[in-house]
Amino acid sequence: MRQAGIAVEEREPRGARRKRETREKLLEAAFRLMAERGMDAVAINEITEAADVGFGSFYNHFESKEAIYAAVMDAVFEEFGDALDRLVKNIEDPAELISVCVRHTILRARREPLWGRFLVREGLSARVLARGLGVRLLRDIRNGIAKGRFKIPDPLMSFIAAGASVIGAVAVQVESDGDQQALLRQLGVDPESTPSRAATVLLHGLGLTFEEARLIAEKPLPVVDHPASA
Repeated sequence: MRQAGIAVEEREPRGARRKRETREKLLEAAFRLMAERGMDAVAINEITEAADVGFGSFYNHFESKEAIYAAVMDAVFEEFGDALDRLVKNIEDPAELISVCVRHTILRARREPLWGRFLVREGLSARVLARGLGVRLLRDIRNGIAKGRFKIPDPLMSFIAAGASVIGAVAVQVESDGDQQALLRQLGVDPESTPSRAATVLLHGLGLTFEEARLIAEKPLPVVDHPASA
């Protein structure tokens, strides 16, 4: 806002700013701890200690560990998933749609290893069926079956296999140990080609021929409208 040629800054009230900053500290601490150890292995007092806030402050923002986990999931995956949904909304081929989402997910994990570690942790839990990127993958596989694009006898197990291939590819992308990286290179793992190779194998598992899957997985990627993906 400008008044008489002078910029006037609308300032956030001090109390509101402190409350927001405390909440952000708690979310950041929970994210880092849960990325390294998983939700079930993290206690509330560990979150407050890592955030450097009082234990009682936690309950001014979240009623339980499950509540902060849900908030972390929303911040970490739901916004990214929503951005992917917007990106592929005009893609009619279910196979191409899944390829774009899978490749962008793996690429983001490479750029943001902590984000990738959180995905690896949570992607192997039953919670993946209720929220996050996993539930979107299951939805897209079912849509592909309904449209006749995928012909698979057991959609749920196909989803589990597809999810496992994505998680495996992400785990490779975020591997930071030097010896492990050397071993992966010896085995032929190339970080640059991993996203398209993972999408190829995933689509092949959904019933496409390998060559068709490869051609779809190597199409140019549209840019996702998410700040962290820039």
